[in-house]
Amino acid sequence: MSLLAIGINHNTASVDLREKVAFSPEKLTSALEELNRDANIQSGVIISTCNRTEIYCDVVGAGTGTVVDWLTAFHHVSAEELMPSLYTYEEQAAVKHLMRVSCGLDSLVLGEPQILGQVKQSYASAREHDAVDGTVEKLFQKAFSVAKRVRTETDIGGNAVSVAYAACTLAKQIFESMADATVLLVGAGETIELVAKHLVDNGSSNLIVANRTRERAQGLAEQFGAEVISLEEIPEHLPRADIVISSTASPLPIIGKGMVESALKARKHQPMLLIDIAVPRDIENEVGELSDAYLYSVDDLQNIIDRNIEQRKVEAIQAEAIVSEESAAFMSWLRSLQAVDSIRQYREQSNNVRTELLNRSLQALSAGVAPEKVLLELSNKLTNKLIHAPTHAMQQAAKNGEPEKLSVIRASIGLDN
Repeated sequence: MSLLAIGINHNTASVDLREKVAFSPEKLTSALEELNRDANIQSGVIISTCNRTEIYCDVVGAGTGTVVDWLTAFHHVSAEELMPSLYTYEEQAAVKHLMRVSCGLDSLVLGEPQILGQVKQSYASAREHDAVDGTVEKLFQKAFSVAKRVRTETDIGGNAVSVAYAACTLAKQIFESMADATVLLVGAGETIELVAKHLVDNGSSNLIVANRTRERAQGLAEQFGAEVISLEEIPEHLPRADIVISSTASPLPIIGKGMVESALKARKHQPMLLIDIAVPRDIENEVGELSDAYLYSVDDLQNIIDRNIEQRKVEAIQAEAIVSEESAAFMSWLRSLQAVDSIRQYREQSNNVRTELLNRSLQALSAGVAPEKVLLELSNKLTNKLIHAPTHAMQQAAKNGEPEKLSVIRASIGLDN
């Protein structure tokens, strides 16, 4: 048996091809059942996300070809279309690849944490369908612990690399407690939804959503427990906002200098953070000239993101070293299992010899033979029995001109220590 990982990802395949070989939840169930029935596949896990489809398994015989044939047949994709984008890893390379994937080192966004949850879910699905056990099960458990170690010993996931996350991180740096800050979100699109999720995950509970249409804002409000206002109501509610984050498709600014100036007066000049992540801008640039108003544009956030990406690359060097170390350790452990049966048989054989000779000695003592003579005979026979096999093996190795084999035997019986 051998470990195998095959798949395609955002680096090797187009979106069209990734869609063709993706496993929907419905398909995943039947796919795991089919893998479980294949005699050449001892154990398997399927990872399927928008950026990758991968199969990890323990195979026998010509396993690689079996898995590739199964994948093309299952998705009705020709080998000619799939093979140029398909990568294959075996043994330690497969171990290392799974660890890199779990740590976010193989992700579209370096170090992103979501992939670990997706890998864990894939493993859980395989267990639910009795498709994974043995070596593959141990591999995934090890990959999870390695991912945890990487997160603990490096800061690869600690720097914002998306506009939404960068906006939230900036707010966290300025306000000691997000729970005490009131946040006005202008817009209700995907970016604002991500911002809201990050804010809530970091303790925010006082959210106001302002949008042109209340229907879209209402859906967002229900998801995050926010208050809904219209764009026209912003001047009325702006004094309440400690933080303003805006992302709309408006061709003209929504929040002007005069509006913010009035809000600051109502706030008795308590500072306000404004983050404009819209293009074109939602907040007039002149707002940044006001005392107690701290305005950041999407360009400011991009500069933060660029610096953080470089920092993640630095952290990735240490993460890669951890993965290399842990993958080698896992393979060493796996190889050590191959000796378990041999060690057990060797111990049984030695114990059988000891038991046989000890019983003979006890019988001799019972018959009145002198103890000194019994002990001498026991030691001689035990020595001869135990050294017979390695002595014969050394003679054969020397006779056949096999110096390497002879060295191994010498080392195994302690002659070269």
